[in-house]
Amino acid sequence: MKDHHERIASMTFSSVYPHYVTKVNRKGRTVEELHEVITWLTGFSDAELQKLIQEKVTFAEFFQKSTLNPNANLITGLICGYRVKEIENPLTQKVRYLDKLVDELAKGKKMEKIIRSA
Repeated sequence: MKDHHERIASMTFSSVYPHYVTKVNRKGRTVEELHEVITWLTGFSDAELQKLIQEKVTFAEFFQKSTLNPNANLITGLICGYRVKEIENPLTQKVRYLDKLVDELAKGKKMEKIIRSA
């Protein structure tokens, strides 16, 4: 499992980002909506996001620089066969939070439901 966490930490955000775009576009959602979701979770502006993509930051660096939304813990359910709440590695959990939000966007969930507010 340690290798799995290390692999996630060293993956670049820029290598995964195009897959997020493709996934949401295929389901009729926009890049703007994707950015809204990423901004909600991480606090990054569009400009900061573009800079991080250009800099090819790893997921470890990406989440170190982010300000995680205080309501991120309201993200629940399964992603890649794991319960998001039960993932013990903090970085892996944050990456899975992002995966879950992208998944919900692609599945057509309303933005108000995706962007959780207490």
